[in-house]
Amino acid sequence: MITAGIDIGSITAKAALVENGKILGAKVTFTGYNAEAAGRKVYEELLAASGLTASSVGKIVSTGYGRNSVKFADRTFTEIMAHAAGANFLKPEVRTIIDIGGQDSKAIALDERGKVKNFVMNDKCAAGTGRFLEVMARALEVDLDEFGAMSLRSEAPSKISSLCTVFAESEVISLIARGEQRFDIIAGIHESIAARVSSMIARVGLTEPVMITGGVARNAGVVAALEKKLGVKIAVLSSAQVNGAIGAAVLAASL
Repeated sequence: MITAGIDIGSITAKAALVENGKILGAKVTFTGYNAEAAGRKVYEELLAASGLTASSVGKIVSTGYGRNSVKFADRTFTEIMAHAAGANFLKPEVRTIIDIGGQDSKAIALDERGKVKNFVMNDKCAAGTGRFLEVMARALEVDLDEFGAMSLRSEAPSKISSLCTVFAESEVISLIARGEQRFDIIAGIHESIAARVSSMIARVGLTEPVMITGGVARNAGVVAALEKKLGVKIAVLSSAQVNGAIGAAVLAASL
């Protein structure tokens, strides 16, 4: 049976198709102001790209903050459960998940069966998330896609003491005025994210192997800062951004 997972995040909407333990395809689009339309659009685009029709899909599960907007889904699951299912499907040995999305971040501990044992979620503040990085990129007048590579050039990261997006932006502007190098400031931003995430990890307990999911996983600088702070190697899969959608499709297969 072919199943679909649709993950509606604050910045992007993702969809994935799974059949008999194999990923048939995945798609990402911007959520925009209409989560319902974004969910339908990314799903229809994925079906078209896969050469399938809606009648080919047996079950659909939605997840993410906008999961209830996907009216055609058979069921909804929290993103915690979806990310756990996706990680366990892709890399069964994973015991800790770091998920950094557009406006929240999560630390998830899994047991030996890949089930959620404990989790901590930061959804009250955008600090350390994709939105936080977007604000910092604008302040530095740097393309966000360049952040990872630029920060890896730094040998003396700047000190960013505030984890609040507004205050951190003010700090960055002050550092620019002081003449500090952009790559040092970016490295400092990444270290501040690593500090915030590590405190979340401490609350759930760090057990290797560790995987990072979410759009921020594409930022090599954030991953490097996390590895340094936590003292572990972090797995970054090419499917990191669509892990929640894959997990939702896996969960759909159990309905």
